[in-house]
Amino acid sequence: MKKFLYIVMIILLAIIIVNNPFTDEYVAKLRGDAWPVSVKVDPLYEEIKSKAPQYEVEPKDAVDDRVWRAIPGYNGLKVDIDASYKKMQEKGSFHPELLVYKQVSPDLHLDDLPPSPVYKGNPDKPMVTFIINVAWGNEYLSPILATLKKNHVKATFFLEGRWVKNHPELAKMIAAAGHEIGNHSYSHPDMKQLSAGRIREEIKKTNDVIKATIGENAQWLGPPSGSFRDEVVRIAAEENMKTVLWSVDTIDWKNPSPEELINRVMGKIHNGAIVLMHPTEPTAKSLDRLIKEIKNKNLEIDTLSELMSEERVMNNTFKDDP
Repeated sequence: MKKFLYIVMIILLAIIIVNNPFTDEYVAKLRGDAWPVSVKVDPLYEEIKSKAPQYEVEPKDAVDDRVWRAIPGYNGLKVDIDASYKKMQEKGSFHPELLVYKQVSPDLHLDDLPPSPVYKGNPDKPMVTFIINVAWGNEYLSPILATLKKNHVKATFFLEGRWVKNHPELAKMIAAAGHEIGNHSYSHPDMKQLSAGRIREEIKKTNDVIKATIGENAQWLGPPSGSFRDEVVRIAAEENMKTVLWSVDTIDWKNPSPEELINRVMGKIHNGAIVLMHPTEPTAKSLDRLIKEIKNKNLEIDTLSELMSEERVMNNTFKDDP
């Protein structure tokens, strides 16, 4: 009889332990769950879970557009339910501004596309870039660099190889300021008219002098005057480089007034814009105001590589409820 009662007590004790919420919590922690099973029935948790889809964004694949050619992809957003719940627990109610997101990568990336020129970034990305072609205009480099520094802006400078060889200290100054360096050919030829051998020579010779001078490998090719043919793009790709053009041109080499230059750019500025510049007096005089006007449109300004990346510009995301 005592043995029977002992067995019954053990069974009852096991039932109590299994149905104890503290046991659920302990087991959940052992499994590595972010939150105990019992917590996940919280109405706030369920509300976040039910509302999450309306705040999420699908990623955008890179595309080889018929007009704009290679356009990079852009990450999507998925709500992190557990992290969002943790942030909202203190308030005890749903607040969309407290949602926590995970970025979701697209299926097709820029590197997956066949060799194609790049004219702009993804149209959903609120960012633009300045590409500054340098083969002359040394006297304007210092004021341009000073303005970029003052406004905390990084640009991509496409350097002619011959210029780098003749002015290594200026090339180093640009790189030391944290700007990206691109390849602008060696002798500024019309690359569309060159043989395949000459195209490769112009690219490689410039890459070599850039590497020797500043210790960096250029990953972008900016053909002089934007003149190229498909073979230029293919050869650049074989050298692990992408060919870059632009979607907004300052035409600063025609010596416009600062007002004219700013109006020209601001009339065409857009998400993903690649803005072409040179070290000229009009650019040096208008750059500070131009940067401010672009930022007033809630557009960030960063290097070409940042513009081409799939990373989202998060400070522009979901300012209002959908």
